[in-house]
Amino acid sequence: MSVPPLLDDLDRALLARLGSDARTPVSALATTLGVARGTVQTRIARLLDGGVIRRFTVELDPTVDEQAVRAITLVQVSGATARAVAKAVRGIPEVRALHSTNGKWDMVAELHCGSLAELDQALAGLRGVRGVTNTETSILLARL
Repeated sequence: MSVPPLLDDLDRALLARLGSDARTPVSALATTLGVARGTVQTRIARLLDGGVIRRFTVELDPTVDEQAVRAITLVQVSGATARAVAKAVRGIPEVRALHSTNGKWDMVAELHCGSLAELDQALAGLRGVRGVTNTETSILLARL
């Protein structure tokens, strides 16, 4: 991965459309944006190589995801190890998002697991990361 590219209006328009539906065919994106198909392919490749686009993902219907166990884990880190801890925590498959925060906690991890046993394993992995000194987890129950 190289230095993130500077974004122009075409890049932003492309990202907005991919953000709405990442499955949109390149030819449809080209038509909508008024550019050649090759231009869209080149832009997507550049955005991927530059780290602007990190991954393509699936958004599930909430009714399908109701059986998932979701949790928020607050993470406290020792000293200046935050960057290494963040890299290790992002490597845990159940961690869907990781945020820095302020106050007593240094990071907030969003976890999505298929069962309580999977959550337990993910938490054990997170707590085992060198530099993690404390965690506090809340399981998300009903969506309001």
